[in-house]
Amino acid sequence: MATGRRKANKAKKEETNWQERVIQIRRVSKVVKGGKKLSFRAIVVVGNERGQVGVGVGKASDVIGAVKKGVADGKKHLIDIPITKSNSIPHPIDGIGGGAKVMMRPAAPGTGVIAGGAVRTVLELAGVRNVLAKQLGSNNPLNNARAAVNALSTLRTFAEVAEDRGIAIENLYI
Repeated sequence: MATGRRKANKAKKEETNWQERVIQIRRVSKVVKGGKKLSFRAIVVVGNERGQVGVGVGKASDVIGAVKKGVADGKKHLIDIPITKSNSIPHPIDGIGGGAKVMMRPAAPGTGVIAGGAVRTVLELAGVRNVLAKQLGSNNPLNNARAAVNALSTLRTFAEVAEDRGIAIENLYI
């Protein structure tokens, strides 16, 4: 009976197929009465490469605990994004997170992910294969990752826009 349960759990884990990437691990300290208390902050991106991605932050006294908390936080903050047949985004979009701005443009098949730092990681784990992106304003990886997620969360497909306007997709271009 236990083997059947294990097989079910294993199948469940393979079905979800989440990937996790650590963007940054930083040692942070808090001044307390007895001195300084050291802990670690991990910024983690979680995605399934099929249109779902999330950014999470975890803090703990050890690195492994911080990464686990970051993964859990990332899974709590998942977003769904529309991906075109050419594995790109449907339209140009900008996103803001803190002092960071991210500009994203769809690209032709075969272009690849042209982006830097945290934005590249977010796009790869989201399943976007052809895109042009630029970070503006800040080098902070957390703010850049959040700006990328903000931009991806505001993407809309042609079908959604046509439905909102109450017209057929064919009449959208007129």
